[in-house]
Amino acid sequence: MKTIYNKIAICLAVAGLWSCDNNLDENVYSSITQQSYNYTTSDFWQVIAAVYPPLRNVVNGVDSYFIPQEVTADAIVMTPNASGWDDGGKYRVMHYQTWNSEQSHIRVMWNWFYQGVLFANNIIEQLEADAIPAPSPTDKQRGMAEVRAMRAFYYWQICDNFGDAPLVTARTSDLPEKTSRQEIYNFIVSELTAVIPELNEEVGGTMYGRMNKWAAKALLANVYLNAQVYTGQAHWNECIAQCDELINSGKLELSPNFKDPFRAHGVETNKEVIFTVPYDKLYAGGNTIHMWTWHTNSKKTFLTESAPWGDGAARGVSQFVETYDPDDGRLADTWLMGPQFEADGVTPIMCEYELRGQQVVYSKDLPDANYAHEGEGYRMFKYEVEQGTSDNSNTDVPLFRFSQVLMMKAECLLRLGQPGAGALVTQVRQRAFKDKPEKATVTDDQLKGNTVYNYGYVEDYKIVDPGDQSPVQFGRMYDELGWEFAWEMFRRRDAIRFGVYTKKSWLSHKPQGDHRTVFPIPEIAVTSNPNLKQNPSY
Repeated sequence: MKTIYNKIAICLAVAGLWSCDNNLDENVYSSITQQSYNYTTSDFWQVIAAVYPPLRNVVNGVDSYFIPQEVTADAIVMTPNASGWDDGGKYRVMHYQTWNSEQSHIRVMWNWFYQGVLFANNIIEQLEADAIPAPSPTDKQRGMAEVRAMRAFYYWQICDNFGDAPLVTARTSDLPEKTSRQEIYNFIVSELTAVIPELNEEVGGTMYGRMNKWAAKALLANVYLNAQVYTGQAHWNECIAQCDELINSGKLELSPNFKDPFRAHGVETNKEVIFTVPYDKLYAGGNTIHMWTWHTNSKKTFLTESAPWGDGAARGVSQFVETYDPDDGRLADTWLMGPQFEADGVTPIMCEYELRGQQVVYSKDLPDANYAHEGEGYRMFKYEVEQGTSDNSNTDVPLFRFSQVLMMKAECLLRLGQPGAGALVTQVRQRAFKDKPEKATVTDDQLKGNTVYNYGYVEDYKIVDPGDQSPVQFGRMYDELGWEFAWEMFRRRDAIRFGVYTKKSWLSHKPQGDHRTVFPIPEIAVTSNPNLKQNPSY
């Protein structure tokens, strides 16, 4: 699971990962430099692997990619509480959607996307120049394809989160200008279409956590799924075509149990996981979700090495949690809820702050997003946190799963007015309703119906302003995506695609304008590059 990162350090030191040439004198603190290091064929795959480490930022701490993707939408919120967790209000403004170009989450996200791009550009340049000898022509072709596909992944994130942005494909000393979102989209599609035939088809093994053919197809399907948002032109049929190839490949399948892709060990052979971020608490840290969602005394429940931070911050928005069917197994598999006990299952764990002396009870309801009492709000239970976990977890974080392939195809069929969506969603639901199999079935017509989410602005636990109450087209499909993918960093993108993100009110959020579907260019990037213009309305 973790071997992809174990030998990367030397590659990061010698691979020349800078974005531009300059004439500044450098102080060299090592005898090994890019110019002096003699690459051999044994270095080849280690250098290819150097394109992956930026991915560890997806859930790495409280400025991670997770917050813009989940906390800005309608399923998860990070609330101040008696243990702190306000940090100048930076989590609340993500919920309110009132961020500006100096928001740390946006800057960190921009930096790691472009770090990945620049890593990829440099590796591609070295491969093209034969500066890194390949074990064979086939290895060179596959290695090049893998890095180009990863570069397309990073550019997909840039296109999705920032819209118009610099498109840089080679090292240069020139300050880049913006490229239109349409052109970035075209580049991503062109790159993936070109390299997919050359990518490795192996699943698991040495390709675990890497961009193989199936991961690239899942990426391309996601790009097509959101094409209408990016370009104004839908590509539902193209998305279905990629999904069909994945479904018919014989390489992928749903796991018997919903929790299987989120285990700390044994996921390397899981055929539902298409593309994942491998973590290791010693060698590849960064999965810290449990530290910023659980109560500090949850250490006694899960026997972790490190105590979570205070009362935690990330918790479920009550209105979203209320959408679950009580018989849906994903409710208990996703959320930590109710009275909390030590590992013996008998001894209560106790509050430490304003409710000191009382048992920790994770209740569903939140008064608003501005303050939550100790224990209020359901917490993360999706990703396994094994006994002995430090502040970094061993559990990998899937980015693409086979269930998403089935759901993407279902959504596209609905939007095209073609039959079959209900059967695909039913297939995904069946493992969530093992005790009530009759509830697993959902029809095409049901998926076309409105969402069951009770939108509106909340004060003191009650909706005081319903806001926009217009029906959500294919709202039940939107609900299904929420139940299956909560905590997996899909919600912002889904909410935009279904017209919810800038239209509806929830908890303490009210609409702040359609320009919020993309983030501003970080202020530091704009002020340091006169060729960059800020995104509209920021």
